[in-house]
Amino acid sequence: MSPDVWMILAFAGLLIAGIPVAFSLALSGAVGIVLGLSPDMLATLGTNTYNSIAKYPLIAIPLFILTGLIFERSGVALRLVRFAQALIGPRHGGLALVAVLVCMIMGGMSGSGPADAAAVAMVMLPSMTKAGYPKPFSATLIAASASTAILIPPSVALILYSIVVPGVDLRALFAAGLFPGILAGIALLVPAMIVSKRYGWEGGTPVESAEKLSVRTTFKQAIPALFAPVLILGGLRSGLFTPTEAAVVAVAYGAIVGLFLTRELSLRDLWELLGEAAIISGVVMLIIALAGIFAWAGTMLGTFRHLAEWIISLTDNGVVLLILVMLAVLVAGMLLDAISIYLIMMPILIPVMQHFEWNPVWFGILLAMNIAIGQFTPPVAVNLMVTTEVAKIRLEQTLGWALLFVVAMGCALALVALFPAIALWLPTVLGYNV
Repeated sequence: MSPDVWMILAFAGLLIAGIPVAFSLALSGAVGIVLGLSPDMLATLGTNTYNSIAKYPLIAIPLFILTGLIFERSGVALRLVRFAQALIGPRHGGLALVAVLVCMIMGGMSGSGPADAAAVAMVMLPSMTKAGYPKPFSATLIAASASTAILIPPSVALILYSIVVPGVDLRALFAAGLFPGILAGIALLVPAMIVSKRYGWEGGTPVESAEKLSVRTTFKQAIPALFAPVLILGGLRSGLFTPTEAAVVAVAYGAIVGLFLTRELSLRDLWELLGEAAIISGVVMLIIALAGIFAWAGTMLGTFRHLAEWIISLTDNGVVLLILVMLAVLVAGMLLDAISIYLIMMPILIPVMQHFEWNPVWFGILLAMNIAIGQFTPPVAVNLMVTTEVAKIRLEQTLGWALLFVVAMGCALALVALFPAIALWLPTVLGYNV
């Protein structure tokens, strides 16, 4: 067998053996280097790992992670829930609607599905359970709604996509993700409302009685949270700051909100959150760094080119191949996190995308929607793991509801695939390069 085949087999074997993705990438890359190039080339490992993370836009990832943690601790989710509940009022499926809306707004602050799921689940799950919603349904709905964070800007996954795919404007990606993210939220909301009405689940109150929830009062309390996405996106649109600078502004704004407005964040809490964000970011950066070894070995050996040529040879029909690619990414999303998927699959998919002349911004949004579905689809389902832990239920109890929401978001994905303008209209109007 050729060295590149050995490299792929080594990577698959290490994953099956339970080795973390980062080390599986590094070790299989080293296997490819030794068998296909020369053992002396192992001296490039240090350079490759450094070059993988020595990129200015990557600074935004730990900063947006910190932003999400700060807003989670600042009581922002609770204020958003109060405002949404006052706005919607008690009705069948009212709390389901609140959960979806709050997840989407929180996604516009954190850019991370698991962080979004944790913040909303802690506030919403007790109230939904009290109102008669089954815990498996509530946990699955929140996990699925939180997955829209990968689409609604700022998105950590889209930041990485803009780095992996050369020539893609991150501002265009952010703008392109907005309407598909909203569409995905609506797609989840429709079956949730239908099921809630069918079973008579009442939209009770998450915090206090409906009579005490004033729209004006709760709106004033929610203004700092609602202003965060406006600040980030408005600053990007106006050219006041770059996406990386937007992450710095978001952190500063979140700290001001937590310390001085909601006053639920202390300096000690802020210090702890800095450490927590550093740990999460360290894991992310480790994956990116060690994936550099795999990427360099695959490029030098021609592995990615061979795989891309094989994929292209499957069919001349771009639509059929797009469906196959989407199914492959969906399966990968059920097993791996978004960062690993981008780093492993994009070197293979970029030549395919270029061969069929797919728009890279539109294709990036389709990938993100697929990965979002994977975040609440067992067996791995990172978002679902978070919400089931909060709900104190087993993951397998959510399988039926997860399949319902997979179909719902799959319909949204199909619409974006059939009508690229859903993703491309806004960045085109804003004058970004698509």
